[in-house]
Amino acid sequence: MGCFGFLKVMMFAFNGIIFLAGAAILGVGIWVKVDSGSILGFLKGIKDAPAEMNQILNVGYLLIAVGAVLLIIGFLGCCGAMKESRCMLLLVGHLKHELFSTVESLKLVFQPLHKFLAGELIEKLGTKVVQNIRKDYGENSDVTALWNATMDTLKCCGFYNYTDFTGSPFEKRTNLYPQQCCHRDDFSSCNNTSAIITGCFPKFKQLIDKNTIVIVAVALGIAALEILAMVVSMTLYCIIGSKSD
Repeated sequence: MGCFGFLKVMMFAFNGIIFLAGAAILGVGIWVKVDSGSILGFLKGIKDAPAEMNQILNVGYLLIAVGAVLLIIGFLGCCGAMKESRCMLLLVGHLKHELFSTVESLKLVFQPLHKFLAGELIEKLGTKVVQNIRKDYGENSDVTALWNATMDTLKCCGFYNYTDFTGSPFEKRTNLYPQQCCHRDDFSSCNNTSAIITGCFPKFKQLIDKNTIVIVAVALGIAALEILAMVVSMTLYCIIGSKSD
């Protein structure tokens, strides 16, 4: 296999991985938008939430957009390498450049997310969340169903802990806390002594902290692949051009 053939194989391999990564990111973005039981699902349902929350809630759209672009880039890169199409290779190089230039837009989501996790938005958001629970949980079917789905999905209780439900229509009517707040299956025993399940925000923060290194590593890996694929695509572009002259 000559140098040209090797570059074609590398181009196909790099863009194949990029294509798969794009499919995975697109899938996660779609899941975030359609899963009403996700953490973003109940954040979206909070009335009078801080304005900064709107940027965090757009993370699903951002993932869908990035995933779709990576899918297109990966597909065009593979086709361009196999068909030796200079037009496709040039388009792939341009799209990769544009993708890198949009990295700054990630700050629109991750800066408020960092503030959110650091606690700068927690005080404002937490007050609204607890007010929402104590007003509607057990009386408003939509709010009740949303919180039940969220707590079932994340295996958590309330926003901070079980005390968020103190004074809610549900607690006033039953003198108990939601079943999700207790380890026991016996619903009648879920009171202030047995409700020991952690809140959804601490659980969410724990998940983010646990997977931060993985998320950063994946992002850097994709960026490295993009750079390598860009170099290979431009090299192939030049070689194919010299062959046709």
